[in-house]
Amino acid sequence: MGDLSDLPPARPWRNAALHPAPALLVALALWGWAMTHTDVSDLDDFGLVTAVHPTFWAGLALLTGGFWLTLRGPRRHPGWAPAYVLGLLVMERATQAVLYPTPLYAWAWKHDAIIDHLLTAGRLQGEDVLGDLAVYDQWPGFFAAQATLVKLLGVDSATQFMAWWPLVSSLMLLLPLVLIFRTFTDDRRLIWTAVWLFCIANWVGQDYFSPQSVAFALHLGVLAVVLRRYGRPGQTAAQQRQAVWTVLLTLLVVAVVISHQLTPGMLIVTLAALFLVRRYRDKVPLITTAAIFLAWCLTAALPFLSATMPEMIRSIGDIGGNVSTGYGATPTGTGAVTTSWVARLLSASVLLLAVVGVLRQPVLRHRAMPLLLIAAAPLPMLGASSYGSEMIFRVLMFMLPGAAFFAAAALLPQVRTLTALENNRQYGPHGGGRREPRRYAWLPLLALLAGTLAFVPSYSGKDRISYFPPAEVDLVQRVFDQAPDNSLVVAAGRNYPLAFDQYWRVDHYWFLDDAREHVDRIVSDPAATLARDMSAVEVPGRAYLLFTRGQFADAEMNGLLTEGQLERIEQSVAGSPLFERVAANDAGSAYVLKEAGR
Repeated sequence: MGDLSDLPPARPWRNAALHPAPALLVALALWGWAMTHTDVSDLDDFGLVTAVHPTFWAGLALLTGGFWLTLRGPRRHPGWAPAYVLGLLVMERATQAVLYPTPLYAWAWKHDAIIDHLLTAGRLQGEDVLGDLAVYDQWPGFFAAQATLVKLLGVDSATQFMAWWPLVSSLMLLLPLVLIFRTFTDDRRLIWTAVWLFCIANWVGQDYFSPQSVAFALHLGVLAVVLRRYGRPGQTAAQQRQAVWTVLLTLLVVAVVISHQLTPGMLIVTLAALFLVRRYRDKVPLITTAAIFLAWCLTAALPFLSATMPEMIRSIGDIGGNVSTGYGATPTGTGAVTTSWVARLLSASVLLLAVVGVLRQPVLRHRAMPLLLIAAAPLPMLGASSYGSEMIFRVLMFMLPGAAFFAAAALLPQVRTLTALENNRQYGPHGGGRREPRRYAWLPLLALLAGTLAFVPSYSGKDRISYFPPAEVDLVQRVFDQAPDNSLVVAAGRNYPLAFDQYWRVDHYWFLDDAREHVDRIVSDPAATLARDMSAVEVPGRAYLLFTRGQFADAEMNGLLTEGQLERIEQSVAGSPLFERVAANDAGSAYVLKEAGR
């Protein structure tokens, strides 16, 4: 069997009617219409899900259907499948950049502040100057590269392009993903279905403006080089060419190691797992990666590791830290709970499909065993550290390349991995796959459509937390513009834009990071307790207190404080003679602690 399709040859008139271009163009047109008819000024707890215009959903459904029909068409040009995947990435990853006038995610704004520090200071600095934030100067690869990009583009800051970073970083993943999948099959349907599933299952949000987004792309690049260039018997000419690939491998690994703390560890455990396969017994990739990582840990990263190593050792084996619930860790409200469950079901469905694909495709299971190892290798990291309760999400992301490949195999009736002759000899004319009854042919499309639609609430369901309107940005900027050196900016939480702005000269304090007992004291007697907490600032510094819509949304939706409690705190401060309001607009208000004697 040289083709996946179990459909009879299409008639000429059907080929014309089902040409891939109309569905793709109409889907993108519907998306464009939705972008011009969506209002994001008043998001509810479902985020973009309830705010986006209905034509967005129609376009996404049409795009998915067109993609599936394109794959099943036996004489389609091979360029149509990647064209549909690009359309998917535009609709998935560019929607927020088009709709929202400011970049999403407080962490992205934090990374902009770190880049601003590099541009301002012109060099890396240590803990004596930067405190805890010196850790970013110990893994400066991403930030140094972005600072260079800011200079090359001639823009004021990274905020002018970082809203588009989810699309850019997702596009960066396509080439290494395709190269990895092509190592085990030349079946374009399996390859592009796996890429599609990877895109819709990668909802964890690490594609934003962050070191992880680039480090993950580099991680996949290293795996692509290893799988394609280090799995063949050694010959003189091949060994000479392999030296070139070793240089490239070394450059990729160095870029990973100097940019991110977690990814080198994930890469090492993955390469170690591949070493278990006879075909990948070349020690060069594993030894090279481990040596570079160790060298960095013992030099540039040593200050951070020396301070945190005891805690890291204590956390080994604490798998429960990845599923913690309770204060500040449990979504509250119908929207937050619903979108969280949709995300979990989406991930569970892809993993379940991967298991089905492994069981029902014996040729694939044998041929693509390295991808099984790539999917399983990150699992031990769950016991290595909770990574701020995020390890479970990072493990899922690093599992996805292998899991998506086998999940795609579950959706396809037959796959082509070896030559037709080998398939016929070893597993019969169907290559080890089972021909699905035609009456069930619609089930894979339904599964693909459900997963594609489920991506939206999984990825954008918490946009009420992540989006900061221009008024909120302006309010916070006004505070930092007037704050003298050595001032203190206090807020309930760090979920607001510019939360780390000018951190090298202004201190920050978020009282919801404190023990619950102290938070309860603030709720009980807000103005007096906060005034005491802020009174240690020395002249000429001042102590400022911020209330913004982003903090309120985060506190409510993550079970930190209720809306009533937050409003009570703000009203207490507003009515207190200890504070003076210095800025206010529709997005919040800012107060300064009055100086003694005033």
